[in-house]
Amino acid sequence: MTALPNTDQASARLAGLSYLNPAAPEPWASFVEQIERVRPHLGALERWIETLKHPKRTLIVDVPIERDDGTIAHYEGYRVQHNLSRGPGKGGIRFHPAVTLNEVMALAGWMTVKNAAVGLPFGGAKGGIRVDPSSVSKGELQRITRRFTSEIGIIIGPDRDIPAPDVGTNEMTMAVMMDTFSMNRGGTATGVVTGKPIALGGSLGRKEATGRGVFIAAREAGRHLKLPIEGARVVVQGFGNVGGIGARLFHEAGAKVIAVADHTATLVNEAGIDIPAALAHVAATGGLAGFGGAASIDIEDFWQLACDFLVPAALEGQITEARANGIRAKVVVEGANGPTTPAADDILRERGILVVPDVLANAGGVTVSYFEWVQDFSSFFWTEDEINARLERIMVSAFDAIWQVAADKRISLRTAAFVIACHRVLEARAERGLYP
Repeated sequence: MTALPNTDQASARLAGLSYLNPAAPEPWASFVEQIERVRPHLGALERWIETLKHPKRTLIVDVPIERDDGTIAHYEGYRVQHNLSRGPGKGGIRFHPAVTLNEVMALAGWMTVKNAAVGLPFGGAKGGIRVDPSSVSKGELQRITRRFTSEIGIIIGPDRDIPAPDVGTNEMTMAVMMDTFSMNRGGTATGVVTGKPIALGGSLGRKEATGRGVFIAAREAGRHLKLPIEGARVVVQGFGNVGGIGARLFHEAGAKVIAVADHTATLVNEAGIDIPAALAHVAATGGLAGFGGAASIDIEDFWQLACDFLVPAALEGQITEARANGIRAKVVVEGANGPTTPAADDILRERGILVVPDVLANAGGVTVSYFEWVQDFSSFFWTEDEINARLERIMVSAFDAIWQVAADKRISLRTAAFVIACHRVLEARAERGLYP
């Protein structure tokens, strides 16, 4: 992770970055290495592989606002469109004190692969602002969001690039972004973002979609390995919209969630944590710290807990070589984007630990974002049962296709997902040709 400017060090500490891994490699380097591993499987499309190592468009913007005390503050923001060969850009907006251009580039690249791997008609994009949302007031945060939206408004739009929530943002962030874009355009454009409130054209099932997709991916991996969810021991890093919902679904399916971690605490209970109670505690206090249903442990001990499913659902670069050597899980299901470095990936594979990659495991969110986008264009909305059924079909179909390619080529699930995605993206690039 790139070192933060001195002015952001205090904010980084406030965000609880100590529970993460400060020695993580640059995310973009990890993404490029993952792309290189696909080269031998591309055939004639190999001539286009450099396309995937060069983002199509990178926008860096200054985001100045007047703070509540009358002073002027400046924040740096980004929007990266990695590849648009298969459709408009799609990817979240991250508000976090450790956001860097390098990180956003990698996240955009992973979105290109993710969208193609599950067959969505989108390219990959990502955005972010280097800001700690907890360090600014509600009014300041809204002003930051509106100014940022105005600055990137020149490249986003319902048929150009569609942002969504990510770390540090939520449905209200999307509401403000939609309103700002619409006011600047002079007409309501509900489809410019996804993950919106239901009242503004949001989709039922969207809030739980990423966590639900992680659960489906884990369940399908367990099905292939004859490792049932019921009675399984589960460890979850990250207890927000992805990890928290995923943990709840594991709990409801009869699994025993023995450890959870967020930016405030790392907790374990070998008898199983009461997940509904933990979620209620987080909703009331903002974090796991102080929850009485589990004991506190060191974060490095957390990674070495014996379990069936390990779900890293925080930020990228969490499973490094050192941690990979100590992991005692049967299956790693990546709820976060890029949580495992390429070197750690190799170690886990050598040790016989199956990794369900992020570009498959956490694709539930963007899949239901696609449903939301389609519903906004048609002004016709589906029920939550219909949403969940469609999500189930897409996730299971994608999982089976990736599993088959991995078995046929004797490669990892991650490389198999990249093989499928890169073929789709580069075939579209080749068919479109170069202009001019």
